[in-house]
Amino acid sequence: MTSFTSNPGSPLFIFQSRASLAMRAASDICLPRTNAFWLPETNFPITVLSLFARSFDAILYKENAEARSLALEKQLNRYASTSLSAELTGLTAADKEALKLLVKAATIMDKIFYVQVWYSNPSLRDWLKENADKSQLDKLKWMYYVINKSPWSCLDENEAFLTTADSAIKLLPKATKPVPGWKGFEYRTAFPAVKPPGASFYPPDMDKMEFNLWKDSLQQDKQEEAMGFFNVIRRHSESLSEDSISHKMGNVTSSPQDLYVVPYSQEYNSLLAEAATLLRKAGDMTSSSSLKRLLYSKADAFLSNDYYDSDIAWMELDSKLDVTIGPYETYEDALFGYKATFEAFIGVRDDEATAQLKLFGDQLQVLEKNLPLDDIYKSENVTAAPIRVIQLLYNAGDVKGPQTVAFNLPNDERIVKDRGTSMVMLKNVSEAKYELIFLPFLFKLILKPIANVCIMKEQRELVDFDSFFTHTICHECCHGIGPHTITLPNGQKSTVRLELQELHSSLEEAKADIVGLWALRFLMDKDLLPKSLAKSMYVSFLAGCFRSVRFGLEEAHGKGQALQFNYLFEKGAFILHPDETFGVDFEKVEDSVASLSREILTIQARGDKEAAKTLLQKYGVMTPPLKRALEKLETVQVPVDIVPDFSIANQILCDIN
Repeated sequence: MTSFTSNPGSPLFIFQSRASLAMRAASDICLPRTNAFWLPETNFPITVLSLFARSFDAILYKENAEARSLALEKQLNRYASTSLSAELTGLTAADKEALKLLVKAATIMDKIFYVQVWYSNPSLRDWLKENADKSQLDKLKWMYYVINKSPWSCLDENEAFLTTADSAIKLLPKATKPVPGWKGFEYRTAFPAVKPPGASFYPPDMDKMEFNLWKDSLQQDKQEEAMGFFNVIRRHSESLSEDSISHKMGNVTSSPQDLYVVPYSQEYNSLLAEAATLLRKAGDMTSSSSLKRLLYSKADAFLSNDYYDSDIAWMELDSKLDVTIGPYETYEDALFGYKATFEAFIGVRDDEATAQLKLFGDQLQVLEKNLPLDDIYKSENVTAAPIRVIQLLYNAGDVKGPQTVAFNLPNDERIVKDRGTSMVMLKNVSEAKYELIFLPFLFKLILKPIANVCIMKEQRELVDFDSFFTHTICHECCHGIGPHTITLPNGQKSTVRLELQELHSSLEEAKADIVGLWALRFLMDKDLLPKSLAKSMYVSFLAGCFRSVRFGLEEAHGKGQALQFNYLFEKGAFILHPDETFGVDFEKVEDSVASLSREILTIQARGDKEAAKTLLQKYGVMTPPLKRALEKLETVQVPVDIVPDFSIANQILCDIN
């Protein structure tokens, strides 16, 4: 039996016989489409596979277009398209010119992120875009792909929403041997049905054991590099370039010593160099000295792979034009939670709202001192978190699926320890979400959103925007308190992220949520916030549980929210009534919030991965009460989230192109 095998991670798969081809055809693999391809082991071209593959077209690629269109429409309808804009009159003429370059630089973060999610993602993206106008189904595929930035649906536990028929096609004209009449062959960029947990940060065939064996063989400084935010792990024995696929068809054997580190500055060199040039040009134009410093230092970081100074410059940014750009969040690395994805947020600072939020940043040390946590684990040096409120003009990169309303950065524990963190609130995104998800709005008749469906009638009016937005602020602030750099029981220094690995993101989001709720109550007791906010705070949080869980339990915020809901429900703080609506027991909720806060904070402080796993396995799941609430929301078709339309940025990009 003649066969060839591609290198691990390449879009080519093993072809062995008609029987194996049929089996593989049934399991979404790529198929050669034209001409012959050369089998280096046998020295003769195989044409029969091409003919045989075409015979499968009617079976493999025939689909019910109407049924698929309806399914995709249903998935798309969970997102409400919303126009987001901002007033630019506060920007200087120089900053408006710089804005054009910054939007273009942000689009490069998109290009890098597509590669980070999955090696062949850019090919699939281009294929879907090229074919989007062929039919209504093709248009729907492209529209939903744009939201998810991959073939896996964020709101459906990363389940693939495309099929083999939607895979990209690429022509490979090269042969290992001269073949008369050779025109090359086409292959389909088939994607795995299960989203790769290591994204493209690690070799596709690498598992945790291999990584840990290799890492443990390194010196301490090299171990830290291997687990660092800003590099990928590759193999000496293989090339992951698609251009070399036709030349690399032999089996690869590997050992842990086969692995090595490649810095982002090298892995994404051409794209980062282009972005760095744009940032420097924007820095030359801007009238803000702090923005100029940020853009220059970030451009340097893209090429040096040292982001420390640029992150400090970002924290100290004091500019009407607000920019966040670079590698930050680690959610996409579901294998370890080590590697950061690229993203960009560009907006205009809302000075009035920023001034109103100073209270939270100034109270961080007080909150740290009073956390429901043993004193031995508390920090004596929490730095007040700078808070900026912006009106978002454009985002790119790791902004797929549900849109964030705020972020707290950097995640680099060195900076968190030395300087704390800084928070950016996206006010127009928060307002858009609230109006679509919580408030009744007109659509022929009044559409009753989450609160009207899931919250008991007597508490429904307590759901309001002020509580929703205030808790969001406190959530982000609370990322900056609690354990970060920790001392393990054996006396070794470490961080919560390194110890909890892939569990860190979900538990950290749960911590920020529940400790944020505790912190608001604490600030009310100190007369720093009005006590009248208390009931609406808890009920708005309950409604928010259903909102976030709809993001899916594979997503860190969704799993973290499920943990909190189920824990508070078990403690009797949340109550299910006979009419299948939920309410808050105000007598029990305060103690339950403090109890869960203590449990999560203690797990983090001890770096106890087993305890984290136990907690998430018990509570971070879809329980019957939670499932019933989500089923009710399905029947009334409440939007899950928004799809932003950036009119100003889109016009800039049209002018550039």
